[in-house]
Amino acid sequence: MKGIRNNRIKAKLILFSVLVLLLLLAAAFAGQISPYNPNQQNYEIALDPPSASHPFGTDRYGRDMLSRVLAGGRTSIFSALALTAVITVTGTAVGVICGYCGKVIDAVLMRIADICLAFPGLVSALAIAAVLNGGTVNAVIALAVVSWPKYARIARSRTLAVKSSDYIAAAYLAGDKPMQIIFRHILPNIAGQVLVTAVLDIGTMMMEIAALSFLGLGAKPPAAEWGSMISEGRSMFQLYPWLVLAPGLGIFVSVMLFNLLGDTVRDYMDPHSRQRG
Repeated sequence: MKGIRNNRIKAKLILFSVLVLLLLLAAAFAGQISPYNPNQQNYEIALDPPSASHPFGTDRYGRDMLSRVLAGGRTSIFSALALTAVITVTGTAVGVICGYCGKVIDAVLMRIADICLAFPGLVSALAIAAVLNGGTVNAVIALAVVSWPKYARIARSRTLAVKSSDYIAAAYLAGDKPMQIIFRHILPNIAGQVLVTAVLDIGTMMMEIAALSFLGLGAKPPAAEWGSMISEGRSMFQLYPWLVLAPGLGIFVSVMLFNLLGDTVRDYMDPHSRQRG
């Protein structure tokens, strides 16, 4: 039974990894596979419903919605990946330093993290993005400022647990320097949990970037981004629903795939989960 379960988890991991890879390739090569220029306007076909020539219809300016969804995927997906990478590296570095060094450094950095966690994340990000005057890069910066403490707490707790292990004491006796202990022993032992958290967070970060863009604090027109596209089409949803459904479908599929991949990675890396059954 355990072997069958493990094989199922491996098969799911391969399947979802391939699907996510295809999604990333579609976003990366959106300019090459888009049937039209996503910013090309043609008022003669404005607000045309989905058809063979325009599968997702056109918007109020006559721009092909399929092309804009593909172009928006490049902005939305890679912004979320960049944001996740930044908060993962930053939070993990802070957490390891706090857990390993302790004392004053731990107290100061963890109090800063507590302050960040004391306010609702998205509300704080809205305030920061507004001060920075919006834009995709500023939206990523705003979300990074409020999102790193979670990783710092995870890395700190795992570092404290690993630090008390016998093999760390043996490394001290062998003459390893602090940086050697961190990179050889601590980081490899906490990387699994951090990685799983990061993969599961990609979908969340994508939703939060879309939320900022929906509120006008993310991508600026005419740049295609799923949140801003939904915002542009929401006032005409009853008459022209494809203006909202097309970018909404992009968000739904992307978030679902990253969440499924994250859940599968968690099952694959969790020995207790793999032994059940």
